[in-house]
Amino acid sequence: MTGLGWLAAIIVGGIAGWIAEKIMKADHGLLTNIILGILGAVVLNWILITLTGSTLGGWIGQLVVGAAGACILIGAWRAIRR
Repeated sequence: MTGLGWLAAIIVGGIAGWIAEKIMKADHGLLTNIILGILGAVVLNWILITLTGSTLGGWIGQLVVGAAGACILIGAWRAIRR
């Protein structure tokens, strides 16, 4: 997560994963939410940097990126499982 320390990345990742869990109507635990939020942010940050050359910064920006990325990961997992 761009511009955040480890503790902030865990907090923002957990919140982003929880938001994605509610949006996608999934049922995950706290650890899965943190992992999804952080991995979602990494994936979507990479996509944004590749396409536009920049990403959203700060806590709120990374929260949005993490939640959107986690939604993408949940959707991809559901598509693969079917």
